[in-house]
Amino acid sequence: MPTLAPELSLDGPVATLRLRRPRLANRLEIDDIAVLRGQIAQVNARPEVRVLRLRGAGKHFCAGFNIGSVPGVDAGALFEALANDLEAARPITVAEIHGGVYGGATDLALACDFRLGARSTEMFVPAARLGLHFYRGGLERYVTRLGLGMAKRVLLAGETLRSQQMLECGFLDQLHDTPEALASATDAMTEQLLAMAPLALLGMKQHLNAIARGTLDAAALQADIARSVASQDLAEGVRAWTEKRQPVFRAC
Repeated sequence: MPTLAPELSLDGPVATLRLRRPRLANRLEIDDIAVLRGQIAQVNARPEVRVLRLRGAGKHFCAGFNIGSVPGVDAGALFEALANDLEAARPITVAEIHGGVYGGATDLALACDFRLGARSTEMFVPAARLGLHFYRGGLERYVTRLGLGMAKRVLLAGETLRSQQMLECGFLDQLHDTPEALASATDAMTEQLLAMAPLALLGMKQHLNAIARGTLDAAALQADIARSVASQDLAEGVRAWTEKRQPVFRAC
């Protein structure tokens, strides 16, 4: 694996994907796409992992795809496959965003369940400026997450959004003053998510995303609801609530 390839680290129920080209604002190369997709597959195969965090080394989150590789390469299809994998990831996904998030990297962030940012954050998508048509999955995420008007401002007019605008339009869920505060907030959200009942948490994530896409499987939803109702976790949750203590969930 190349030295600067994305790095996957595992710590019990928490997995972290770290982009490692800080001198190039964590720009992604073609090989990185396959590496990241393989790492997401590894995480999906580990049932103990309940939270997957996405981070960038250095001053920036990610500058998207290497523009020099775009001619002759279907960059949209590559990024779409990666972003779709990230959206469909079994664990809850949290993007920790600081500095620049540009181009296709904005869609990687939108594919995550939560996006936390620092004041240094800004975003823009130069696709129309370059003559590059954004792919279907990315267009859909922009519209469903941010609304049609904001999607047009970013994708058609090429607006640069600063951190406060990103918070106000819903791109960011939280905004923190420094990278250090951002890291602490990410840790706090991770702990908050790990305190939830896994069956309910991970099941609802998938069905919420399906509802947003208009692809809800009603039978699968009902099966997951029934599984939750019959679970030991629900019984434990009710007991813990009554006894005013923290529940101990076992995903069963």
